[in-house]
Amino acid sequence: MTDPATEAFVAHRNLLFTVAYEMLGSAADAEDVLQETWLRWVDVDLGTVRDQRAYLVQITTRQALNRLRTLGRRKESYVGSWLPEPLLTTPDVAEDVELADSVSMAMLLVLETLTPTERAVFVLRDVFDLGYDEIAAAVDKSAATVRQIAHRARAHVASRRPRGIASPAETREALTAFQRAARTGDLQGLIDILAPDVVLVGDGGGVKQAVLKPVVGADKVARLLVKGMGRIIDVVSMDLVQANGYPALVVRLAGELDTVVAVRIEGGLISGLYSVRNPAKLSHMDQETALRR
Repeated sequence: MTDPATEAFVAHRNLLFTVAYEMLGSAADAEDVLQETWLRWVDVDLGTVRDQRAYLVQITTRQALNRLRTLGRRKESYVGSWLPEPLLTTPDVAEDVELADSVSMAMLLVLETLTPTERAVFVLRDVFDLGYDEIAAAVDKSAATVRQIAHRARAHVASRRPRGIASPAETREALTAFQRAARTGDLQGLIDILAPDVVLVGDGGGVKQAVLKPVVGADKVARLLVKGMGRIIDVVSMDLVQANGYPALVVRLAGELDTVVAVRIEGGLISGLYSVRNPAKLSHMDQETALRR
């Protein structure tokens, strides 16, 4: 028979992981945050806790904020571009449009442009719909200050997020066209599915070869992809999967997982290509991760 503290933690674990992951963009760090949350939770007198869910979210948020500041210093010495860690997600994530949008690679990159406190407030308010008083307790600010931070963060995100949320079907259609053109070396086919100002970002973490700086423009990106594919066409496979709530491409070389490619879609065209090759960031692509709001 499990004790009440364990039951509560297990019941909310997927929610707590989602909070930590949205704040950090790293599944490995989110798992560490959950471990730290558990260690603090078992010392809590449950008789003093009015709302276990809110209390657990508060602990998780505080631990994630501490980790986010450490992560910021780590990113400063990161080799090349830093991208969030992709997750192979369960089908129900895609069915929750708001949740899928909040964990999409494009949105996680927008959240990267917020300060740690702004990110925490935005995630807790706009994604998880926590009250201002609950958020204030989590970030150690007054409710009035949290309202101001939420307003500022919301405006910041709105100015940077994709114009109109692409549906999974629209994303799948664009990715299928991209997959077909890339596999056959069809330069014009690639140019046709890429937005004129498309941005390709690669993350090899200094371990695998990747573009060190973003590549901008349909022609440049298409030529780079055709050239790269030409070298590995005999040993490469590209499959559609559900990553971060949206269709994405998994690239395997000689059967081994090599790259996860997520996209940002605007107006039916690919405006962002996010290629994650760092092996340390691909460990959550071998089994599905359940996310909850």
